[in-house]
Amino acid sequence: MNKIGIYFAYWTEKWTGDYKYFVDKVARLGFDILEVQPDELLSMPKAEQENLRQMANDRGLELTYCIGFSHDRDLASESASVRQAGLDYAYKILDVIHFMGGKVFGGINYSSWPAVFPSNLIDKRPYLERSARCVKEISKVAEDYGITYCLEIVNRFEHFLLNTAAEGVAFVDAIGSPNVKLLLDAFHMNIEEDNIGAAITSVGDRLGHFHIGETNRKPPGQGRMPWDEIAQALKKINYQGHVVMEPFIKPGGEVGHSIRVWRDLSVGADEAQLDHQAKEALTFMRNKLA
Repeated sequence: MNKIGIYFAYWTEKWTGDYKYFVDKVARLGFDILEVQPDELLSMPKAEQENLRQMANDRGLELTYCIGFSHDRDLASESASVRQAGLDYAYKILDVIHFMGGKVFGGINYSSWPAVFPSNLIDKRPYLERSARCVKEISKVAEDYGITYCLEIVNRFEHFLLNTAAEGVAFVDAIGSPNVKLLLDAFHMNIEEDNIGAAITSVGDRLGHFHIGETNRKPPGQGRMPWDEIAQALKKINYQGHVVMEPFIKPGGEVGHSIRVWRDLSVGADEAQLDHQAKEALTFMRNKLA
């Protein structure tokens, strides 16, 4: 059975939060994983990092890490200094993930998010080549630490580099590192892929992490995502990795703006009701993946 998790920002308006609070909450709800923003840990004293790590361990909860790099750290940038800033930042993140005992580093960690779209872009190969050179360097540290470096495939409205499973496969194959894999996300695949199940099976053992959510970002089980097809494809490739839901249903704040949530998809849910929806989604996915 795959471990199932949830991203902390389901409950927040900011891309920061009290991770200890969410460790306790998510463990009580029955999840196996809490996914967090690693940037928050960089400003956290070592003693606090240790406390968070111990608290998660005590509750049997695994922490995974997902982030989109800022524009001034874009690994596909034409600017060498911007790319170097991205490299330095990635090394710091890998250091802290390693200290925390983490094994998954995912997100738009090969460029920046949301993308700055070049005007009149016809050939994206120069951007891919610059990104690939940086990813190869970062992969060496990921290999040393035993961390899986997962590159998230996202839709065309959020980025232009890697929009489909096929593009992701070509990219990671060119990198050639056993620790560089793909992060597929059902929400993005629903926009870009002709057949979600076929896309998953085409990735095979290159799949390192998997994000789930409905077509409108609601928790799994509330919409029309083809969950049977997705579950069958994951089983077909014998995917043993993590499955993390990323529901975003509340407008307002940094999170609502970044994700473009312009109406209350929760229909006025308070925190207790959000907890209930998360727990229902967990039960739904456990049944699908069983």
